[in-house]
Amino acid sequence: MNQVNKKQNPIRPVSIAPMLDWTDRHCRYFHRLLSPNILLYTEMVTTGALIHGDRERFLRFNKEEHPIAIQLAGSNPSDLAECSIMAEDHGYNEINLNCGCPSDRVQKGQFGAVLMENPDIVAKCIESMQKATSLPITVKCRIGIDEQDSFEFLDHFISIVKQAGCAHFIIHARKALLTGLSPKENRSIPPINYPRAEEIKNKYPELTFSINGEIKTPAQIKEHLKTFDSVMIGREAYQNPYILYEIEREIFGTSEDTLLSREQVARAMIHYIEKQIDKHDTPINAVTRHMMGLFKSQKGGKKWRQVLSTLPHEKGITPAQVIEEALKRTST
Repeated sequence: MNQVNKKQNPIRPVSIAPMLDWTDRHCRYFHRLLSPNILLYTEMVTTGALIHGDRERFLRFNKEEHPIAIQLAGSNPSDLAECSIMAEDHGYNEINLNCGCPSDRVQKGQFGAVLMENPDIVAKCIESMQKATSLPITVKCRIGIDEQDSFEFLDHFISIVKQAGCAHFIIHARKALLTGLSPKENRSIPPINYPRAEEIKNKYPELTFSINGEIKTPAQIKEHLKTFDSVMIGREAYQNPYILYEIEREIFGTSEDTLLSREQVARAMIHYIEKQIDKHDTPINAVTRHMMGLFKSQKGGKKWRQVLSTLPHEKGITPAQVIEEALKRTST
């Protein structure tokens, strides 16, 4: 097997997790307006969808989204190699292999968290992907699955996949329960175990480790960065997106003068939505659904959500009318 692979982009201290049905290209463009520097991830994309489906739809992204990583799901080395070539050809900056999703559908496809039981398969996938592309390949995993919930289990997985050349692991610091819990419940019911992730980080100082799970504030990010190389945030970035403004300011040190206010972000999205309508006949609500949380905890936030939930569905409405009416309601 290969030594640890050195194909690696500069590590961004913060990234936004791949979230199915959430982090599509419209969401990512919106998040990029709020944070110029954070690393963005696509939704999980299966190898089958790229090889047999509408690959252009799945691979499409806006140039403004860079830096951007694509998360692939699969367990066939040649299929993953083929999809890695597609990702590089389309201009992605990084490729991540999903070894953490616990859903029934993913298990039936023999990918996601169930792969942690088969590190040799993961190693073969990593080797095949790295031979096919010059992009860095990372792995996102859990700290354990079902009853296999120990440091030794995680250590065995990391050690085998490391030998295949993977130099960067993103660890969701809770185990996955493959039966009895929904994917949503798997994001909250198994307890967080940061110490185990820290222990594995200490054992492999030559590797890069990112931490994920229940991290919601810049203060928490700063604390985790004392131990880990980077931090991945998930639902908080989607449900309370203006936290990205705070992260940009406090973690990346970006001047407030160069960052956009809530109102500026909202109005910048008008032109984006107009372009998406012209190019792809995109419904307004396909974009505005990702903007619901922009005024969370702010005066008028409920009215903002109400307008975005209803007005885009009215016949003949324009993006400008939707956004301006929603902004008007936040100030009344």
